[in-house]
Amino acid sequence: WGSNRYAGDTAFIAMAAAKAGINAARYQKWAVEQINYLLGDNHQSGGCYSFQIGYGSKFPQHPHHRAASSTGGHELTGGLVGGPDNAGGHYEDSQGNYVTNEVAIDYNSGFHGALAGINALSSVPSTNNKCPCH
Repeated sequence: WGSNRYAGDTAFIAMAAAKAGINAARYQKWAVEQINYLLGDNHQSGGCYSFQIGYGSKFPQHPHHRAASSTGGHELTGGLVGGPDNAGGHYEDSQGNYVTNEVAIDYNSGFHGALAGINALSSVPSTNNKCPCH
């Protein structure tokens, strides 16, 4: 489970390789497309579903996380949930579903590292993403 970690981690690796001068334009574009998928360029829940809590108009409301699960729990704004399972792309926004809706440091490290790398670019490459959401 935690399929989104792989998209975020490989986006981060692509940004690091690009910074090192390895296929920079190609890897930057690819990394941006992976991050765009995580932020809503996907078909989950009718499309434009962000797996980052608090981003966009559709995002996880019930993450599996101790601090968010307690009475008066914290909103984990900025946290990336695990995402669709590997068998058919099923995703469930349920506090009890740790397989698809857990928030964990290893899910977020590569994702946020890739975001930092993209933010450092002087211009973000155009992509093939199709979702009109922001």
